[in-house]
This record gives sequence, C-alpha cells and structure tokens, in this order.
Amino acid sequence: MKNLSRQVTAIIIMTVIFFGVAPQNLKAQTGYKLSTGKDVAIKILGSSNIHDWVMTSSATMESQGEFKFDDKNQLQSLHSFSFSVDAKSLKSEHESMDNRTYTTIKADKYPRITYKLISATITQAEKNKYLVKTTGDLTIAGATQAIAMTVTVIVNADNTLSCTGSEKLKLTDYKIDPPSFMLGAMKVTNDLTIQFNLLYNKSTQLITKN
Repeated sequence: MKNLSRQVTAIIIMTVIFFGVAPQNLKAQTGYKLSTGKDVAIKILGSSNIHDWVMTSSATMESQGEFKFDDKNQLQSLHSFSFSVDAKSLKSEHESMDNRTYTTIKADKYPRITYKLISATITQAEKNKYLVKTTGDLTIAGATQAIAMTVTVIVNADNTLSCTGSEKLKLTDYKIDPPSFMLGAMKVTNDLTIQFNLLYNKSTQLITKN
C-alpha cells in the first residue's frame, strides 16, 4: 500500500513539472530564424584612393538564435546565435571589382563568411527596443577574429525581431593585405565597415528548455 501511495505521489509530481514548469520554459526561450525580404541585407563599405564603394548581399544568408523573454515579454538574454553569408553573394555596381574582391578574400577556398556569438549583454532602451552588446567570432577568408559590437533589437507588433547595427573592421585583422589594382593606381584602404539590417521570425524547431 505504501509503495502504491509513493507511485501515485511521484506521478502527481511529474505531472505538475511537465504541465506546469516545462511549457513556461519552452515559451520563455524561443528559437528564431532569419527571414527574407527586400529590407533584409548586409553591406560592406570600404574606400580607396579613388572612390568609396559598397557591396551588398540580400541572399544566401543563414542565421538563427535563441532569444529568452520573461513573463512580460521583455527580452532577457540571447545565446546560441550564428550567422553566415555566401561571400560571392556580395555585389557592388561593378562586376570587375566583385571578382577582384572574391580573389582577395579567397572566396573559392573559403566560400562563406561566418559569425558565432560568444556572449551578449542586454539593456532595454525603451519599450520593445533593446541594445545588445555582443562579443563573437567573425571568420573571413579562413581567419577568425573576436569582435565586439552593439546590436539594436526591436520587438515588432507581429513578434518578429528587427536587428540592426554596424561595426568597423580592418582587413589585416583577417590576414588580408589591402589590395591594389590598375598597376597600383587604385589602392584599397585597410578599413571596412559592416552594416546589417536583419529580420527574424519564430521557429519552433529551435525552442529548447533552460
């Protein structure tokens, strides 16, 4: 009789845990995947001794992450975040420049530019708007460098997340010598700026428990 009572008690406890605690954890920590659209893009801005230039990609990007919200739907944390883009999807207004860039960043050998989050600290700026200070590993041309940047995250009315930001880089940080073209008449500077405007939708496949 005592054994039966213990079994019933155990079943009750497990039921409370499963139906009471687990669903809350699953709801609080939600997986998101990158959406597509005309406003979703990543840009690389640079300059030379002749003119400034911009390369843009709005295709062949992959990204996902886990965003944790509290009971008031306020963003609390971000982790397990990753991003990658096909290097050859970056395009400027000049095909010749694109081909030179692909050669410079060894796009045939290293076809994707990738980022993986290490840590994130979140501060609420205003209602539904957050500043996320991140550190992560950015890999270009097979070389990885830890970078810090601040990302603005807006929780939209449809529960999508808009993520925007920019960060300055140096080619030499990724073991890339600033190239020169036209027998040295055009020299690319060492400094680059990455800008991004990304949109994320909920993805139940990424939901995990704490």
